[in-house]
Amino acid sequence: MPLLLYLVCLSAAQAPDLNLLQRYSQEGERALAEHRYADAEKAYEKLRELSPGTAEVHAGLGLIYYQQRKFAEAVPALRQALKLNPKLPRTDILLALCLSELGQYQEALAGLGKAFKQTADDPLRRLAGLQLQRAYTQLEQDGKAAEIALQLTRLYPTDPEVLYHAGRLLSNYAYLMTMKLARLAPESPWTHQAAGEANESQGLYDPAIREYRAVLAADPRRPGIHFRIGRTLLARAAATPEEGPAAAFRAEAVNEFEQERALDPANATAAYELGEIHRRAGDLEEARKLFEAAVEHYPDFEQAQLGLGRVLLATGKLEPALAHLRKAIALDPENDVSYYQLSRAYQALGNAAGQQDALAKSRALRAKRQRTDAAVLPLQVTKQELESKEGPP
Repeated sequence: MPLLLYLVCLSAAQAPDLNLLQRYSQEGERALAEHRYADAEKAYEKLRELSPGTAEVHAGLGLIYYQQRKFAEAVPALRQALKLNPKLPRTDILLALCLSELGQYQEALAGLGKAFKQTADDPLRRLAGLQLQRAYTQLEQDGKAAEIALQLTRLYPTDPEVLYHAGRLLSNYAYLMTMKLARLAPESPWTHQAAGEANESQGLYDPAIREYRAVLAADPRRPGIHFRIGRTLLARAAATPEEGPAAAFRAEAVNEFEQERALDPANATAAYELGEIHRRAGDLEEARKLFEAAVEHYPDFEQAQLGLGRVLLATGKLEPALAHLRKAIALDPENDVSYYQLSRAYQALGNAAGQQDALAKSRALRAKRQRTDAAVLPLQVTKQELESKEGPP
């Protein structure tokens, strides 16, 4: 029932001034619709004086207080509304949001959880989810907070606010779990591996390698550790200006990747890294074999598809090269290097229109990548890049 009609019916029993009810009701609803919350507040406060037993008036006033971030004033108004009519829609949710804003997280949990699970109102569900994540965090229920964060990212995968809070929370949760691991099992191989990965991500190459070696000392056949050492050595080589020491680090990396493949012949990432090292050294035949091994075990490995495509292109196998380059683009349509290699393949085939189209896409994507490179996560494998002799597209 509309608020005005409800008040009119109520006035028949309580006989307040009907004209005043109509006036303040119309003023309040109009001001609320126009987001003039201060004016709406005045009108609804007058309505509350005239009709204190009307639940909808208290609920409306609670909403107005909420919109003005007057959460302390909103809570008693919403409580009174629910006392008068416990079935008022969404009022319990609004009360939970206000309680959360006031730091009364334990009391807010039930309403927030209900809203997040049941409401069909998508903006309200999103808001309740963010507040529920915050409440669990403040109550140090980190596991539940992480669960809500993951649910929110599935529901709103492109929402900047959701992504920001989820990233911040999950990063902190990972840190807490790592600290717990170190406290409970300081000499565990898992603790050494976590420390190695943390050092590697910060560019602390020698400490990272020491931690990875400690893992192998405890568990010589643990999958992935030789690969991590190899990746760390490649990063160290890239950070070393003198070619002699850099070459020595790359040679060590080759040995680690080969050991990884000896333990796990199906390890596509180790095969890829070896293939890329051979490609950059000009040993295209060995690079081809290794890239083929990588895509055989992991067909959706975009970087390996791209690496294989450019090796085939360099050796004149144009049609097979096209197939692998197109596969790489299908896996990652945002990679400018794939489009650049595709443009070279089209050029070799005499397809001028295809060449120009692929080159234009490469240039646009390269400009976009240069704007966003600073925000990307640490690399998991060596990325295919344009070489100096190829020049920028």
